[in-house]
Amino acid sequence: MSMTSPQVPAARVRRSIWPQVAAQLPAYLILGAWTAFVIFVLGWILAASVSSTREVFSNTLLQSGFHWENYVTALQENNMGRYLINTLIFVGISCLALIAVSAPAAYVISRMEFPGKRFVSQLILSGLGIPNLMLLIPLFMLFTRIGLTNTPAGLIIVYLGTTVPFTVFFLTSFFASLPHELEEAAAIDGATPAQTFWRIMLPLARPGLATVTIFNFITLFNEYFWALVFVNSPENRTLSIGLEGMIQSMRYSGDYAALFAGINVVVIPTIIFFVWQSKNIIGGVTAGAVK
Repeated sequence: MSMTSPQVPAARVRRSIWPQVAAQLPAYLILGAWTAFVIFVLGWILAASVSSTREVFSNTLLQSGFHWENYVTALQENNMGRYLINTLIFVGISCLALIAVSAPAAYVISRMEFPGKRFVSQLILSGLGIPNLMLLIPLFMLFTRIGLTNTPAGLIIVYLGTTVPFTVFFLTSFFASLPHELEEAAAIDGATPAQTFWRIMLPLARPGLATVTIFNFITLFNEYFWALVFVNSPENRTLSIGLEGMIQSMRYSGDYAALFAGINVVVIPTIIFFVWQSKNIIGGVTAGAVK
């Protein structure tokens, strides 16, 4: 004898959904309002960057057409193009060096037992709570004595030293979530611990590596404090320092349309990179929790 489940009336299904929709409606309204605000602000800045200064102040954007010469002024006359290349080089090398240093350290801390492991872990974790202002004077005096001020190498070393604690902390939790059976199988096949790390564990940690690299790239790309102190020479300035100098020069030139173009030179690469890698960010953050 076959049994059939009674059909639920459509009206009852709709009534059961409405309480859930009503409970989530405030969150969606707030999120929608914030999204609309961000899109409006970014759209206004983008439109202002291709308008004239008079149109910016009269709120008649794009009335006289597109003024692409604003970007020429920002990139060439204000050297924002040079500063963009400097920033990409400094940040790119720093991100690669961070992975090369932090990934082996995080793997050893998370997967191996050795004397002083707890102390080393707490020492690295304590680095997250040290304010940058406390490190400024000692680092500047040290770098002045060894000749690393106003050099790309000095800034890269500072970026590396100040970002390693976060990178190791993030990757330690990710490596700890990987199954130990993989290492046991590799040991049975005769792999050394170094071979197991490079050939098995490091490829499996790719989502975590991508996520922490994205976080570090966005943070260092927009960094201002260390760049102001250690590479303030005109040939080595980063985008954030160049934009500050451009803002100061606008007090005399009054070319605010070109200033908005300079702002877009700083903002647009970060937005594009974040949107391009958004799936890796979500996957890397949630992978450890799922495992």
